[in-house]
Amino acid sequence: MSSPPVERTAFDFRNPVDLDHALRIGRAWIELRRGAGSAALRDYFFGKNDPLEQGQMDALDLLVRRDRTMKGIAERLHIDPSSATRAVQRIVKDGLAERYASPEDGRVVMVRATATGRRRHAAVARRREIAIGQIIGSFEPDERAQLADLMDRLIRAIDDVVATLHDDADNGNGATAGESSA
Repeated sequence: MSSPPVERTAFDFRNPVDLDHALRIGRAWIELRRGAGSAALRDYFFGKNDPLEQGQMDALDLLVRRDRTMKGIAERLHIDPSSATRAVQRIVKDGLAERYASPEDGRVVMVRATATGRRRHAAVARRREIAIGQIIGSFEPDERAQLADLMDRLIRAIDDVVATLHDDADNGNGATAGESSA
């Protein structure tokens, strides 16, 4: 099920208030992606000794729920099939997952989490639950709802912009972020 496109309002980098918001959001984005706190959380979540990579955990998140095809993994993770293949190769090599032929069609390769993969996933999931609970606990209940709604909107807006930029690139349109392609 596809979400409706995100409605956009006027945004002007020359407006001091808009510029301040853009800079604050940009700094927050960088901190979330690369900041020291993020690195420490990654170490805590995935382990410092023999850590899981984020891509491995993303694949295990899917595989502990149910077995998947390579195509299904790529679609659910929003990555190209070659990236899914590399991610699966790593978790298979590490004994966290295994490939097998689909019982319905032997030509289709399925992937499932192994017992070791399920144990590693459960350990990370426990640590993630503890940390996320503490982070979200710093917000009041009504703020949590607002944050969740805003995060959902942020993800939809990013997906919408990525699709638009991808379409523009495919159509030879040179529009950049902030320019209208209309």
